Amino acid sequence: MDIDHSCDYSESAVEHEDISPDDALQEICGSEVNTEFSKDMSEVSTMTSFEKVSQGINHVEGGWAKMINADDTEVTARYKKKYLKDEHCQHTVMETASVMEHCNQCKEAEDCFPDLKDMKVVEEMEYEPSARIISMLRDPNKVKRTATSLSWHPLDYHKLAVAYSCLEFQRAPKNMSFDSYIWNIEICNKPEMTLKPISPLVCLEYNHKDTHILIGGSYNGQIGYWDTRSGSQPVQMSATEHSHKDPVYKVIWLQTKIGTETFSASTDGQVLFWDIRNMNEPTKRLVLDPSKKGNRENALGAVSMEFENSMAKFLVGTEQGLVVSCNRKLESTDDPIVCMYSGHHGPIYALQRNPFFPKNFLTVADWTARIWSEDIKESSIISSKYHMTYLLDGCWSPVRPSVFFTVKMDGTLDVWDILFKQKDPILSLKVCDEALYSIRVRDKDSLVCCGSKLGTVRLLKMSPDLCTLQKNEKALVSEMFERETKREKILEGQYRDRHQMKHSSSVEDEGGKDDMEELLACTEREFFETVEAEKKKIEDEEKDRRKVVCVKASKQSTDPKDAK
Repeated sequence: MDIDHSCDYSESAVEHEDISPDDALQEICGSEVNTEFSKDMSEVSTMTSFEKVSQGINHVEGGWAKMINADDTEVTARYKKKYLKDEHCQHTVMETASVMEHCNQCKEAEDCFPDLKDMKVVEEMEYEPSARIISMLRDPNKVKRTATSLSWHPLDYHKLAVAYSCLEFQRAPKNMSFDSYIWNIEICNKPEMTLKPISPLVCLEYNHKDTHILIGGSYNGQIGYWDTRSGSQPVQMSATEHSHKDPVYKVIWLQTKIGTETFSASTDGQVLFWDIRNMNEPTKRLVLDPSKKGNRENALGAVSMEFENSMAKFLVGTEQGLVVSCNRKLESTDDPIVCMYSGHHGPIYALQRNPFFPKNFLTVADWTARIWSEDIKESSIISSKYHMTYLLDGCWSPVRPSVFFTVKMDGTLDVWDILFKQKDPILSLKVCDEALYSIRVRDKDSLVCCGSKLGTVRLLKMSPDLCTLQKNEKALVSEMFERETKREKILEGQYRDRHQMKHSSSVEDEGGKDDMEELLACTEREFFETVEAEKKKIEDEEKDRRKVVCVKASKQSTDPKDAK
């Protein structure tokens, strides 16, 4: 039987068959059914887009009750066993299991975007450092402010607190908002919560003991804390007469059992200790006076600060480029300022100890980033090259001891690995056109956030090799720090000896010559002595050579074979 496959077009349509939808097929994700009345003529693949909606809560292990110590395995195991016997828990698990089963069957990410999976495999095979911007959090106000401080939530890794302020003295625009925000990085359109201070916040930090509480330092010098369960207004603010007189650039929580103690640093030259249960006045006060007399007129302005709970000292970075080491317990010592480290030519904007080796710390100031050892005070043990633009912030990687990050005024993010390069970054990424003022890395992760001058916080995803601890990395970094510390100790000792020799020779000099003339004369004398010694050495070698030649010649003349 012959079948005519040609198409006969007409103005009227003829219905051959009506196929109603099958409800069973609707439950299958991505099903495809062909009919005998349709013929595949072409194939087109498209990249679909969708809008994400946040529903429910994201629970990770660690959200224990307050009376449960998460580090105690016996207590947590006992609590799990008791909780799993609860009927409400079993009912909740069964409901959640059905939802999870449906999500696993769909496999939306792998089915809709197969190219991303292939890119990830290639990236892991190459092991080349890379980064990409995955999201942006924009200041929702019309008058843009600088994102001066960033703080990740200690438990919920999707929450980020951002402090907004204008740091240009007496140049704040009119109608500028004082609000700062808490963002959920999964919802970038609007902030999750608004913090309403009396004055713009320059710094903001989460409390690791009670994650609902944040402490903030204001532009007018006041300290205040917020409880996210109580709303946008501060729970308590410090009294103006007992607060700082300049902007508060850094606040740090003290890791105590109660978790209510904190201290702050400002450019007024003071470090104030507080207890949030009573913010009327500080519990302790330290004036950063190099003469150790407590004179505020001679005090060094504090721009950054670092405290490690395992160390007995805390560090303060100053406007004058000095790092001041101070005793933590001020009441138990008559000398709160232990020592000072010098080497920078401008304000120290970032100061942080290495999370794996607390005796070594990072400073970011002027045009360089430097790594220091507590044992060396005259100079750093490792220093980057001098950049063309100012460095404004920096921090260590929480997972790799050899990696740290810096941001610059030209909007560039630099990633450093001191095991690979010490003078140059291993990755330099142009993030934006305006200056980057702040950076923070999420703990135990590869997500980096950078705050810009116009208030935009950009989230960057690092490549796996930048956030994965390498083999023997800790041992190699430890060996490097020890080697560089020994080298600097030797150089420091030689410099000290030369200084003492110059000082003693200048005291014993009866001729009354100037130090420069004496130094030139001493250098000239040493030079000629060295030349004379070399000349004498060459003459002695020439005499020895002539003697050897003469002995050989005499032996050849007396040899009977040569005579024949």
